[in-house]
Amino acid sequence: MRMRPSSMDVLTALAQTGVAVLLGREAVVQGWPPLDLAAYLLVGLATVPVAVRTKAPVAVCLFTQLMWAVYITAGYWPVVTCFGPMLAVYTVAALCPVRTSVACAALMGAIWVYAGLLGNGPDGSLATVLAQAVVFPAVLWRFGLVARRSAELARQLRRERDERARRHVAEERARIARELHDIVAHHMSVISIQAGLGGYVFDSAPHTARTALSTIQDTSAEALDELRRMLSLLRDTDRDRVDDGTGPAAPARDAPMPGLSRLAEMAERVRAAGVAVDLRITGDARPLAPGVELCAYRVTQEALTNVLKHAPGARVSVALDYRPAHLSVTVTDDGAGADPVPATLARGSGNGLIGMRERAKLYGGTISTGPRSEGGYTVCLTLPTSARTVPPREDGGPA
Repeated sequence: MRMRPSSMDVLTALAQTGVAVLLGREAVVQGWPPLDLAAYLLVGLATVPVAVRTKAPVAVCLFTQLMWAVYITAGYWPVVTCFGPMLAVYTVAALCPVRTSVACAALMGAIWVYAGLLGNGPDGSLATVLAQAVVFPAVLWRFGLVARRSAELARQLRRERDERARRHVAEERARIARELHDIVAHHMSVISIQAGLGGYVFDSAPHTARTALSTIQDTSAEALDELRRMLSLLRDTDRDRVDDGTGPAAPARDAPMPGLSRLAEMAERVRAAGVAVDLRITGDARPLAPGVELCAYRVTQEALTNVLKHAPGARVSVALDYRPAHLSVTVTDDGAGADPVPATLARGSGNGLIGMRERAKLYGGTISTGPRSEGGYTVCLTLPTSARTVPPREDGGPA
């Protein structure tokens, strides 16, 4: 049901008026007085106002029923002008509160009984008139009520659809923020350390300085590649949203998503930054779902970045274990050179740690982080090898 006048309402009013005029020509055959100019005027007044029934449903209903009552009082055939009031009652039931629609339906029934009491009813039997006075308004009211509930349900579904769309946008923004955090934090930490090392040994050890500059060059190039890939994905998404109907544009990814095959490169880069990294891979190494590999890669990257920032002199062990049903990654450092009070890490409330937990939850995995009793810090991630993306529940927990 449209909430404002439309061309369909106008066409409906014209159609009803035409049917009433054609039916009025049969009045004499049915034993009723022929329609004269006054009767045709009343017919128009009882049917034409339904063209604005959705704009002022109650006013249209009362006016058409009043014209219907005047038409009946004048002694004309009541059936001719009943279509406008009937549609008006349906409209009130579809758009207005129940109490108002019940009153309008009762008024229609009362006018129907009034026609029967005057002897001008649609049938000579008063019992039939009374039955029609109850059944017709009740049926129209019920149909209108069903239409109203259907419209309310449609509006609710649209609201839920819009809310889901907003939630998906927020989730996508959070994902992009995590990606940017991982890319920028890790690579900039390596670049910062290498830049400091290069400046410190620039005169005393030119070869070491050149090695540091080479590492900075490689690390910055990799960071730019990943940022360029993300921007390309964003452009592809925007292009798909404004697609003109000829089909989405082909994606133009500049580089593949990083995966476990690049862990050795990451470990080498961190070693070049002055942190001793021991990478061990056990089990049956095999390709996994891209999302699972990306999750494991990013969690490892974030764990090593935290070591670079909070314990630059530590020794780190990265253990990657392929198992039949799941994959585990454990990053452990010995705490050498750690900050005196790594409060953020101790509480486990840093943005990086939150991102790790969200990634693990997204792919149905688990993650544990915390300080070790003998010193240092441990991050342990476990992911199902057949993990699928797990949609978040309404309360924010895992599905």
